[in-house]
Amino acid sequence: MEPGPCSRPAEPGHCVSGPAGAGSAFPESPLSVAGAEPGNRPGTVAAVLPAGGCGERMGVRTPKQFCRVLERPLISYTLQAMERVCWIKDIVVTVTGENMEAMRSIIQRYGHKRISLAEAGATRHRSIFNGLKALAEDQPDCKLTKPEVVIIHDAVRPFVEEDILLRVVLAAKEHGCSDFDLEFGTECLQLALKYCHRKAKLVEGPPALWKVTYKQDLCAAEAMIKEKISQEICVVMNTKDEESVGHLLEEALRKELNCMKITSTVMDHIGGDIRNFIEQCYSFICVNVVSPDSQETRKLLRILEESSLPLLYPVVVVLVHCFDFTSVPLAQKMESLVWIRGLAKEVKERNILLSGLLLNYSQDEQKLQESLGQSAAIIAALVKERNSALVGQLLVA
Repeated sequence: MEPGPCSRPAEPGHCVSGPAGAGSAFPESPLSVAGAEPGNRPGTVAAVLPAGGCGERMGVRTPKQFCRVLERPLISYTLQAMERVCWIKDIVVTVTGENMEAMRSIIQRYGHKRISLAEAGATRHRSIFNGLKALAEDQPDCKLTKPEVVIIHDAVRPFVEEDILLRVVLAAKEHGCSDFDLEFGTECLQLALKYCHRKAKLVEGPPALWKVTYKQDLCAAEAMIKEKISQEICVVMNTKDEESVGHLLEEALRKELNCMKITSTVMDHIGGDIRNFIEQCYSFICVNVVSPDSQETRKLLRILEESSLPLLYPVVVVLVHCFDFTSVPLAQKMESLVWIRGLAKEVKERNILLSGLLLNYSQDEQKLQESLGQSAAIIAALVKERNSALVGQLLVA
């Protein structure tokens, strides 16, 4: 059963009883199975994602479900959204034989769970049928559970929320439709009535639920993802001193980005504090890195690499080096920090976007405030744009 005709995407929410996969940058959904009324639980649910299309309307050689958004295949975002719904037991993806190996690589690369593959048919409906056959308990060597309800969801509709999925499942269990459903619903409503003699129910989706169809939709999807993963910044300092430049920069960021959540922590000798901020934050500002060998920086990067964050979305790390431009020549300081370029190239392969920022920690209060304001503006741009072209660059505020 599919959601009714809608426009563009709402971000997926968490399953409040615990996500099946890695963490997510997206907020919790207001409705979940945990909050459903007794007797309105979804039961055994599976999902079939037809992904055998060639993306002809997009006008690119790569099928749109495999097009990259922030260097990650679009279908991986859809799988992540479905996996976060803990009451969906199995997810079957139907792909063409020529793309089967590519799909397996995506599942392995991004750590997707509960995913099974079936070969796509010549048409969308044939692909769905093959996915349903994979869920049938009478199939040889079938390890999947025969579900009570199967959700059919577009592989290129990555921003589906848990609440709309639950509403679809509950409607499917209730059955029943009206003339409105058949008049304004999809062709699948008519097919269910014609071939299965089952009435169907049109469930109106939120205005933001949409499908990537054209090339510009990829840009829209990327913009939405960037927006969602840029809502929190963690400022990492090496001192608890309230008068430190780290705290001053934190305040400057609050003024520059008053709609974002700005948090701070102190890096201890084992990095324990920073681990508390890892789950949802995708932007880290490491302040007062003064040692040339950057032990604190490498510690932070190691913790990030060991987490699942860079696997899902690009993580921005800005190393802020503070010194008085009048006491230390700028060229000399930049020369001593060229190691950033090599380190940035190394961690970029693991989806961490590292760059450096030189802050003029002047004794002149006015110059200091100007530098802090400029630093905050630069950091805001790095966090929001996540431009890989700036990786390894030393910027000056």
